[in-house]
Formats: sequence, C-alpha cells, structure tokens
Amino acid sequence: MYSACILKKEKELRIKNGHPWVFRGDIAEYRGEIEPSDIVQVCDSNGEFLAWGYINPLSKITVRILSRRQDEVIDKNFFYKRLKTALELRKQLASNDTSYRLFFAESDGIPGLIIDRYNDYLVIQTLTLGVETRKQSIISGLIDLLAPKGIFEKSNVKSRELEGLQPQSQLLYGDVPDVIEIQQDGLIFLVDVEQGQKTGFFLDQRENRRAFAKYVKAGDKVLDCFCYTGSFALIAARKGAQVTGLDASRRAIEISQNAAKINKLENTCHFEEADVLPTLRELDRTGQQFDVIVLDPPAFAKDQKSIQGAMRGYKEINLRAMKLLKEGGFLLTCSCSQHIDESSFLNMLQIAAHDVQRRLKILEIRGQSWDHPIDVNFPESRYLKCVIAAVYEVNY
Repeated sequence: MYSACILKKEKELRIKNGHPWVFRGDIAEYRGEIEPSDIVQVCDSNGEFLAWGYINPLSKITVRILSRRQDEVIDKNFFYKRLKTALELRKQLASNDTSYRLFFAESDGIPGLIIDRYNDYLVIQTLTLGVETRKQSIISGLIDLLAPKGIFEKSNVKSRELEGLQPQSQLLYGDVPDVIEIQQDGLIFLVDVEQGQKTGFFLDQRENRRAFAKYVKAGDKVLDCFCYTGSFALIAARKGAQVTGLDASRRAIEISQNAAKINKLENTCHFEEADVLPTLRELDRTGQQFDVIVLDPPAFAKDQKSIQGAMRGYKEINLRAMKLLKEGGFLLTCSCSQHIDESSFLNMLQIAAHDVQRRLKILEIRGQSWDHPIDVNFPESRYLKCVIAAVYEVNY
C-alpha cells in the first residue's frame, strides 16, 4: 500500500493542469508512513488519485511527479522505458549527430535526471534524491540501450544541497577521458568533462551557433564574451573573421586555444583570460569597435531573490556591448537563467539600448536546442533566451 500526500484544495489546479512539482506548501496532510525518496500517490483534497511521484520532505519541492497513470508501476522497467522513449526521439531528429542531450529531466519524464551524450560517452547529472536512490537502475538501462564506453557523473551542482545531497563527480562505468572531441557542422569542439561547466559543453546552443554563422563574414572583427570552450568563436573564425574570445576561467581559455589549433584556426582566434565587464569598459575607453559581439554569460539569477541584481548585470554587459558595435553591427545575447523570462529579458535590452542611445532591430528570438524539449505544462523547462539584433545609432 502506497502512502499519499493530500493537496490543499486551492493548490490542486496547477497539478491537475500538468505541472510536475508539488511544493511543501501545497500539501494539506500525509496518509501513511513517509520516507525520503519513497514513491507516493498525489491526491486531490477529496483523496482522489492525481499522480505518482517521489517524495523528499527535506526539499521545498516535496514531490516530483513521474506518472499520471494510476495503473503505472514505478519500477526499474518504468525508468528503462522513459530512457528508451527519449533515445528514440533523439535518434529520429539527430541525423548523423552523436552528441546531444539524451535526457532532459521533467521534459522527458524523470525529474532531476540530465544525460548528455558525447559520441560513445555519457555524462549524467542526478539532481534529486529520487533519482539519486535509483541511479543504478538508470545506469543499467543506459548500458542496455547504448553500450557506452563510459559513464561519468557530474553532479557537482549546488542545487543538490536543497535535496540534502552533497555535490559529487565520479566515474560510474567504463572509462571516460578528461576531454572528449566531438564534431558538429564540420568543426571539432572539445568537451571538458571533469573541470568544465555543466556536463562539459553547451549542447543547448547548437541551433543558435548555426544561426549565428550567417551574421559573420570574412574580415569581420568579432568579440566572443564568456566564450567558455570557444564554440561561437570557432564558427566566426571559420567564416574568415578575426575573433577575440574572453573568459575568466584559465581552463576555459586553454581548452579554447586547443580547439582553435585542432581546427587550424589559431591564426584568426585570440583568447584572453579576463573578466568580461571591466574588459568591455576598457575596450570602450580605448575606442575599440566590433562588427559582431556574442554575450553568453553564466546564469546571473540562481533563484528568485537574485533576479533584481541579475537584471542589473545583464543590462550593464549589454549596454557596454552595444556601445562597442559598429553601426549596423550584430549582437547575439543570451540568458540561461530560468528565473528570467523572455519578456523581462527583452525589456532589459530595450532599456539598455535607450540608455546608450542605440536602436535595436531584433532579427531573431531563439531558445534552447530541440534536444532540450520544452514541456508546455512546465514553463521552467524553457530557460534559454537568445536574441540576435542589429544595433544602430538612435537617429538611424
């Protein structure tokens, strides 16, 4: 007999409409014994079944929903089927690409599980207690489905602490190199598995990198800010541009330089270990100008409390970039924070442009790559905003 959490009547609608998170404050009472990571029933205020989920009383997000079918059995086979469904979708859409996000947490039906595929290697993140305690079932399923050469866990994220878990990085299966070479669109990119951000590479920007290419031409002067492993920079350099990449991480700069050499683009790519904002100010002070600027910063807003400060940060780097662009130059600017929505991001750009007397002509509003699917009932799954704009003097 499964235990249950009974929702408050006024909190039912969001769950009935498909949202996968039950917050601590949504729950009126528990029925039965509750242990962390248990599978529980989520019921409405009348005790009628709504969903199955795993529970963690330590977390503000107390239940994460797995299935709304009352006859569903949440066992090893359940997780295997979810993995298989996600893999089949990627195989259908990926064509010959063997590097993609294989599993995207709630959007693919297992909250807290991230899996990125890099050729024959998998890098996973287990972000919730419910996934952590079922990790072996997931690893077993991945081995059956893909027979990877190695699986590495990169769960060194602070959000695990909200689940009562410690950050951790470890080899789970086989062998995984520190740096993996992947190929996309005729370029070789380097995935910094152990020391890099996230799982080592920004797969979510794949389609945005492809879109970016058409805004760069031979001879352009391009500035790639927060360049990480240099993926936007390499695309610009291949088009014949002279590129400067900036990142505060020495490791990221080393990886970028190595990638440029592998692609024989080291003569047109220059990477600097530098803090972006003071560097933008110095470039402005010395009268530097660029044809194209990329801004792909880390998430400035980690939670709701930090949104106001984050918006100030986004505004500052964007207005500085606008000042550095030649007339009619292109700005590609991003935010990967789920706490900042698209309308807020666009409003920030409008204010930044006004403050430096620039006119923005937005050419594209984009998001994350298709392998990071958006669940229509879970707006939090739409986290990446990417705007491409032409920048002009205000009197244009």
